[in-house]
This record gives sequence, structure tokens and C-alpha cells, in this order.
Amino acid sequence: MGKAAKGGKKLPSAPLADKKKAAKKNPLFEKAPRNFRLGGDIQPKRDLTRFVKWPKYVRLQRMKRVMLMRLKVPPAINQFNMAIDKNQASSVLRLCKKYQPETKEAKKARLMEMAQQKKDGQEVKSKKPQVVKYGLN
Repeated sequence: MGKAAKGGKKLPSAPLADKKKAAKKNPLFEKAPRNFRLGGDIQPKRDLTRFVKWPKYVRLQRMKRVMLMRLKVPPAINQFNMAIDKNQASSVLRLCKKYQPETKEAKKARLMEMAQQKKDGQEVKSKKPQVVKYGLN
């Protein structure tokens, strides 16, 4: 194998290859290698962000992010981590306002009207309005 490689078989050049022309170097402006030892050149600026002592709130939010990625949170608890945006919240509240429970005065007036209809012998027309239930049962 070593002898075959010494034969010096020349490979064909790649077709349509860009032939790079070496830029002529001016001998007046030769670039000398930089020396970073004592008394030499200034060291290049390094990215030291990993070694900074970050403020406590930054460290806490980063640790929280890592913890939330690593732990599995049950869906019943996780639903409180996703807030609703303002437009959607206003539309939900508008919908709930239509189905809010009647006030004491409105209920009293409705019951008085039902009693009056019953007293007059008419068929009772007013019925209890539909409301959104909330609270603990």
C-alpha cells in the first residue's frame, strides 16, 4: 500500500473550482504574532457572563425555569400557570355577566309577580333565570 501511494498518481482538479489568488503581501506591513506573556500584548476580551455573580432574582428565576422543565406538574395544578390574555378575559367576563345571579330585589319582584299571577288564576309565566353556578357545594 505504501509503494502505490509513492507512485505519485495526480488527481484531476475539481471542475469549476474557484482558483484563489494569493493577495500580494506588502513587506512594509508584516503582521507579527502577538505575545500575551508578561509585559506583552493586552489579552483579548473574553465572555465572562457564566462567572458573574448574578442578582438573587435572576438566579431564582433561572432555577425556577430549570425546576419546571425537570418536574412533572399535574394538570390540575398546571392550569394556574397559564394566564388568560386581556381580550379573552374581557369576553369571558362579558359572557358571565349575562348569566350572573339575580339580585335580591329582582328575585323578590319576580316572586311577587308569580304570586299575583297565581292569585288572579292566570297561568304562571315567569320562570327562574339561568345562572352560572360558582362557589363550593
